[in-house]
Amino acid sequence: MRALWGSTHPGPTVVVTVLTLALGAAVGLEPWRIVVLTASVFAGQVSVGISNDVIDAARDRAVGRTDKPIARGDVSARTAWIAAWVTVAAALALSAILSAAMLAAHAIGLAAAWAYNAGLKSSVFSPVPFVVFFGLLPSFATLSAPDPAFAEPWAGVAGAVLGVAVHLTNVLPDLDDDARTSVRGLPHRLGARLSAVLAVLSLLVGAVVVLLGIADGDLAHIAPVTWVFFGATAIVAVLTLVQALRRPPSRTLFRLVMLAGVLLAAQLVVSGGGLAA
Repeated sequence: MRALWGSTHPGPTVVVTVLTLALGAAVGLEPWRIVVLTASVFAGQVSVGISNDVIDAARDRAVGRTDKPIARGDVSARTAWIAAWVTVAAALALSAILSAAMLAAHAIGLAAAWAYNAGLKSSVFSPVPFVVFFGLLPSFATLSAPDPAFAEPWAGVAGAVLGVAVHLTNVLPDLDDDARTSVRGLPHRLGARLSAVLAVLSLLVGAVVVLLGIADGDLAHIAPVTWVFFGATAIVAVLTLVQALRRPPSRTLFRLVMLAGVLLAAQLVVSGGGLAA
């Protein structure tokens, strides 16, 4: 079980799950709906993480990734595949409890994520699954309501650009290993510095989109807490942009981009009351 959990990409899995829970609470879902929604997205993210590692096991062994339990042999490929299929089935079954629309949206998001694992990661279209999944993520909460509805378009745009930033940033630490195993997604073609710059610019765009979406043309009615998160996102993004332009890519740059991404996600959460279209 420890090896399987280590194969789920625990950090991103927990972050996406907590973000989903927060969005569900922000739009005012009933407690039982929040629990089912959170469990559904958690199961889906577990399936995505495990399927990624079992598909990449041979590549991970080739580059000596000792942090990968499946590549180390701590869990068999058969067990990993069973876990991945069981959890994706559980994710869809839980989504169906909430609404048919939520089931359809989550199925599309998970299909995109699995497609990335299955090969899109090595193409110029590698950001597309992230755009699809994160673009739908705000709607997971609104589609789980008693009267399902997609989130406002601006929320979907903000989620999509967050997904782009997550993708461009997530691969930065692994560019060299990926190059050795012929993985050449869009960030690999752009290079570490340009990928980091584009990730930061995406986050800035997302912060502005959320702010203008909440305002609906009237900035005077934006809550102070929203301004706080917008300002924090913008400040960290600008500092990260300066770092990306002036210094070679590093772990510090990776952490700064992720911090800006978390702040944008928080800005999206505090706007939860206005998410439903």
